[in-house]
Amino acid sequence: MKALVYTGPHGLEMRDLPVPVAGAGEVLIRVEAVGICGSDMHAYHGHDARRPAPLVLGHEAAGTIAEGRRAGERVTINPLVTCGHCMACTTGRSHLCPTRQILSMPPRPGAFAEYVCVPEDNLVPVPDGLSIECAALAEPLAVSYHAVNQGARLLGRPLAGARCVVLGGGAIGFGAALVLAMQGAGEVLLAEPNAERRGVVARSVPRIQAYAPGDAGEPGPDSADLILDAVGSRSTRSAASRLARPGAVIVHIGLLPGDEGLDIRKITLQEIIVSGSYCYTMQEFREVVGALADGRLGDLNWLEQRPLCDGALAFAAIDEHQAASKIVLRPEHLL
Repeated sequence: MKALVYTGPHGLEMRDLPVPVAGAGEVLIRVEAVGICGSDMHAYHGHDARRPAPLVLGHEAAGTIAEGRRAGERVTINPLVTCGHCMACTTGRSHLCPTRQILSMPPRPGAFAEYVCVPEDNLVPVPDGLSIECAALAEPLAVSYHAVNQGARLLGRPLAGARCVVLGGGAIGFGAALVLAMQGAGEVLLAEPNAERRGVVARSVPRIQAYAPGDAGEPGPDSADLILDAVGSRSTRSAASRLARPGAVIVHIGLLPGDEGLDIRKITLQEIIVSGSYCYTMQEFREVVGALADGRLGDLNWLEQRPLCDGALAFAAIDEHQAASKIVLRPEHLL
């Protein structure tokens, strides 16, 4: 099979690899769409020791079961593989399983390939009418969905009366804004310095107010009830602290290194809640697939499709800020 292999910092090349063989409880998936995640970009830059070269990256995938009793069924993939019997797994928080694995990290190759093996329990059927490329968005949008659910739970009051600010207009940030709009948040603002991304937001969901940090449309200090930091940089952590009003909730999603920027004195004096947010539960993943199929997350015209053989060019385009909010790669067997 053809696979896009990460070979070292800023290195990707197409290689011929053996078709993987499904193990006990697994099925072979013919990959039909796979998104490029921010974590793939971290690995590409050589900043993720968990993803050593050479390695097939990619975990935002959907495709068709290639063999067995369910052959031909369209599915999207929850890439988190967990033990099923620890306290986290048995209490509905399997995403926090201490022995969890994920596609695109050893020992599990990722989905930038024509085929990938996945535990059957990790598959969610793709409803009729939902395109396979949109089904591949279930994974990143489930990350956004979980983060909003986390923030709403900690806020402790209806989102309908809340002013919500998302920092970062990439796939996770834009997804969080879409989820907030879907769940009826009173006001949804999104901070994004890239004008093209702000334009996508304005065209897709007019009720989401996109602004450039530092411009006139930026909300003032102490004005937000719920802030979701989908970047995780020093500057966005600082912005989150500045925006939070007394009793607000900050949900930190971004995975950039460092911990600078949070105003700990303000957090203490104003009883601001700060929470991390990681991945999603299987139930949330299924709910996102349903929301995609029902059109509750919009028309998703912000994704861009490219062939897997152009994967290296797609990574470079993201680096140069010349790409859509989400690029989905399509293996060559579809062309």
